[in-house]
Amino acid sequence: MALLPFRSSSSKRFDRLILPYMKGMYIFAYRLTGQKQDAEDLVQDVVVKMYPRLDELENVQQPQPWLNRVLYRHFVDLTRKQSSQREISVSTLVAAESQTAFIESLGEASPDASAGIDQTRIGETVKRLLNTLPPDQRTLLLLHDADGWRQEDIATVLDVPVGTIKSRLHRSRAFMRERLKKQMEPFEKQQREG
Repeated sequence: MALLPFRSSSSKRFDRLILPYMKGMYIFAYRLTGQKQDAEDLVQDVVVKMYPRLDELENVQQPQPWLNRVLYRHFVDLTRKQSSQREISVSTLVAAESQTAFIESLGEASPDASAGIDQTRIGETVKRLLNTLPPDQRTLLLLHDADGWRQEDIATVLDVPVGTIKSRLHRSRAFMRERLKKQMEPFEKQQREG
């Protein structure tokens, strides 16, 4: 017989606290890992890790950013432990439609030059270049430019100042812009000559 019959069991309390945020955690984990199974495992690990911390979880003001921060830290820990783990690009999961904002942020070409550029080729080149970025830079670009996360939210999850997020975004975009320019240069020469 329960000592406090008016209070729900720990598992019901935990479910009530965690379930509304599971989808957001999974989406974030999917961005980090790039694979469905790895994302599910990551979320499961974090949920299991949170169960003993039920009282702490009940006192959290904004559970989604807090849970995402825990998830991110767990991902970083796993990545460090499994340095031999093969790296799968999350950029391959991004549809061409969601890359539009990022591609547009790379700068406009002159109207004559941009008319002849094959958008599919640009999208494939962007995906390939995203794969060359370190996982933290790639995730940052995808969260902000593809998924539309605010810089403040990313800073909260990664537990760094907003200024750091701004500078990392700037450096990552500059790197991508420069690499994209070099990658597309031979293609643009062919267009002019052809």
